[in-house]
Amino acid sequence: MEQQKKTTTVRKRSVPHSDANVSQRTYRLKINNTLRAVYVVGTKLKINLGSCAPLQSKFFSVKCTPNVQCQVFSQVQAGKSLSSPQPLGRDTVLLISMGAASLQPNDSKLSVRFYGDKSEILGNALLHLTAVEISLDVDADRDGIVEKNNPNKASWKWGPNGHGAILLVNCDSESSYYKKVDSESEEITKVADLKDMSKMILRTSGPPVLPEGYKLSLHISQTDAERVRVFRARSTKQAEASLKSIFLGLFQKEYPLVLNTKQLANEVPYQGGKSDLVFYVEGLHFPDKDFDGLLTINLSLLEPFAEGFPETPIFTDKVMFRVAPWIMTPNTLKPLEVFVCSTSDNHEFLKGIKQLVQKSGLKLKICHEYMNRGDRWMQDELEFGYIDSPHHAFPVVLDSPRNGDLDNFPYDVLLGPDFGYVTRYASRIEVSSLDSFGNLEVSPPVTVNGKNYPFGRIIIGVAFPTTEDGRNMTKVVQDFLWAQKVQEPIALYSDWLVVGHVDEFMSFVPAPDRKGFRLLLASPDAAYKVFRTLQNKGHGDAKMFPGTEEEVSVDMILSDKEFQTENGYVQSCIDWNRDLLKKELGLEDEDIIDLPVLFKVISEKNRAVAFYPDMVNMIVLGKNLGIPKPFGPQVNGKCALETETCSLLEPLGLNCSFIDDFTSYHKLLGEVHCGSNVRRKPFEFKWWNLEL
Repeated sequence: MEQQKKTTTVRKRSVPHSDANVSQRTYRLKINNTLRAVYVVGTKLKINLGSCAPLQSKFFSVKCTPNVQCQVFSQVQAGKSLSSPQPLGRDTVLLISMGAASLQPNDSKLSVRFYGDKSEILGNALLHLTAVEISLDVDADRDGIVEKNNPNKASWKWGPNGHGAILLVNCDSESSYYKKVDSESEEITKVADLKDMSKMILRTSGPPVLPEGYKLSLHISQTDAERVRVFRARSTKQAEASLKSIFLGLFQKEYPLVLNTKQLANEVPYQGGKSDLVFYVEGLHFPDKDFDGLLTINLSLLEPFAEGFPETPIFTDKVMFRVAPWIMTPNTLKPLEVFVCSTSDNHEFLKGIKQLVQKSGLKLKICHEYMNRGDRWMQDELEFGYIDSPHHAFPVVLDSPRNGDLDNFPYDVLLGPDFGYVTRYASRIEVSSLDSFGNLEVSPPVTVNGKNYPFGRIIIGVAFPTTEDGRNMTKVVQDFLWAQKVQEPIALYSDWLVVGHVDEFMSFVPAPDRKGFRLLLASPDAAYKVFRTLQNKGHGDAKMFPGTEEEVSVDMILSDKEFQTENGYVQSCIDWNRDLLKKELGLEDEDIIDLPVLFKVISEKNRAVAFYPDMVNMIVLGKNLGIPKPFGPQVNGKCALETETCSLLEPLGLNCSFIDDFTSYHKLLGEVHCGSNVRRKPFEFKWWNLEL
């Protein structure tokens, strides 16, 4: 071969440590034939010379153009130059690499000559090489920038020193014509939708065109295809122009669909020279029981074999995404908006809520009767949360499967640009009162036995394990909550209540000391202590619910032995939950405040409801609390229950406002918290930095 020679030191057979993780492709030469191959920079072509050599071959020599590097590994000790005949063994392996992309197809060459002895030539093999650089890239270091060829792009690791790209579920709605979740459409109708997706870039460098028959293919598994969709910008310039048009409100349909459930693999263009091809990856499903949130996208370089035969992959690059979890927000986070319903009978309730919201400097969103159709239970219908990634974040409402008359509100009113929607469907037979989201709460951040929960822990109510025919939150919702991973749920015993919601006996309020919050628990014992103190001070004739048909004195309450038995049972149920919460949230008694609340049993299964408005069932707006007005015994013109509650909460810097919900909510077995909802500011802490 009349070209400049390359000489390489021949080594004994052993793979250098630096090559241990380098992708190697087996290649076979043909004697007295000229072959053409595409080489991917950063890999190695591995040729077993012993297996392709002519019979009786004892020596070989190698010549190549300057940008081709060769290494020989053999048990046979050889000389220093490959251009002169070297001993050939059955295990002699030639490793070929190239340091830079080719300028033209087939512009590099390598030839191997085989000898019987050092002068007898038995055959030649010629290989024309085209080198290309190929890298499928994502934001694997989570800084909002798609870096080139991150070594960790194909795996996921939690924590501040972790890695792995993040994908949002495209669950908001950019539609201008009729509302639907964006992921339900297989086309991009607005360029603003791109910010809800994760960018993926195919970076290539090489000749203007690939040798004939070679092509690039993007592909996903059939399982992942149900959870992810990939679009492509027609060109880099188009992608850049379209991103600018987000702010101009302009859009041209230049984002063809590449991968979906019907198209698991698709050829993508090789653009020649040094170029970037931009893709947009769309998440379709949140983590769930059968989905751990991890997705893989592959890119393969395909090589033609022969007419009538399919191409074969000779190089594959891959990237991994984790779908961002849905995250709930606890009472200790900053409130942003308050949501309530307007009904024909809740004027006093709305009056109190409006004053509280105005005092807190927040927005109040009222769902009017034409939308709520008399369903006033805003807390029960939905739960606010959010999703987050390095490039974008937005609130997402979780719609309860309760499907009351308020059912259309989350979808028809809340869903919109940068406001997502998710729900879990269950049959009407499966759904019970425990599927309403007064039965879904979340604690503030806690550390338990050295394990950190920076997003707190989700709290749900279920039936006691030994209870026959007990009600439980439906399995599809529980599976969804567990699958999000970042707020490991706690199951409390709430089936002892008629309605069965955890917000009937517990809540959280911010505090300036200790863990930054207090757990509030309803306590019949605390209530009896208040009433006995009143009696001992001569106020036994003080009346609850004065002037109403429910009017009852302190003495009458304390003399009712059956009522005391009922509340003793209720206290035991709450104490069981108290002990569990102390264990699961790492709390001490000093972290818990017992609010005076009495209950009464009204069902055959000994299920209970609050006797008077349940003060634990409150709305928390920073330091301002909207507490159900208990209409307790009046002493010196003041409600003794309000006085006791203020004495417990005001030392924490909290402001207590008592809201009249007696007729419009309490008599219907709900309170202030049941009839309201709050969207809050997301956590500052990023979920991908969580140590799991």
